Amino acid sequence: MTDESIPDPRSEASRKRDLIARGDHTRTPVGKAAFFLLRAVEPYLQYSILAHGVGTGLLHSVGLRTLPPGLPAQTGFSAIDGLGLSPYRLVLLGMAVGSSVKQNIWVTALSGEPMTVRDAIIIGVFNSVFNSVSSYAFILRATSASLESTFPQPALIVGSALYVTGILTELIAEIQRKRFKADPKNKGKPYTGGLWSFARHINYGGYTLWRAGYALTGGGWIMGAIVGAFFFSDFATRAVPVLSDYCEKRYGEDWDKFKKQTKYRLIPGIY
Repeated sequence: MTDESIPDPRSEASRKRDLIARGDHTRTPVGKAAFFLLRAVEPYLQYSILAHGVGTGLLHSVGLRTLPPGLPAQTGFSAIDGLGLSPYRLVLLGMAVGSSVKQNIWVTALSGEPMTVRDAIIIGVFNSVFNSVSSYAFILRATSASLESTFPQPALIVGSALYVTGILTELIAEIQRKRFKADPKNKGKPYTGGLWSFARHINYGGYTLWRAGYALTGGGWIMGAIVGAFFFSDFATRAVPVLSDYCEKRYGEDWDKFKKQTKYRLIPGIY
């Protein structure tokens, strides 16, 4: 560990349930570089699915039908129009790009915890799977959120709103906390201001929202609800309790005061 690392005060059982080595600031440039590269190629994977139907041959072989590509968007920007994607598919590609950019900002500038190559691969593949599920759900007739003739469809509008709100909430909250932690005067204190004053784990809430929005945009209302419920349940039953355990032992009375001031855990007004 580096000099800045802090021993994790939790039990071994609690630490094993966490996916992040809290308080450990050991430098792992190779692991983080691996994660960065995996996220950087993500938009190319989603473009291959949305533009060229990569993988749909297998879907056709089991009797599933896919949507036609649709008319290409005409935005006036040659780089975008040259992609040849319909407006709806262009939005889904934009979500893949946005999530990759956000996560690479996090791994390079905001996260101080270590990341092994193994963890980088697991987390990178995990995100690729969820993004790909949304892309394939969109191009399949049986699950697509784009079966109406008018554009934009309600699922696209609501899904995009959830995505933008969630990903900006997650990013801004993490930037605010990073700035607070960078000030030596705040050493040993929890950050309770900014967006964190609305929910104690607002970054997890933001992630839940944009994941649900991404899934809703691709696969419609049911898929959006399923994905949103999955992440909400995981955060509520695993991530939040194990992180709260760490914060209670790490910050003591300051964390107790924060809990009294900010009653919501993930999403303001909901939970």
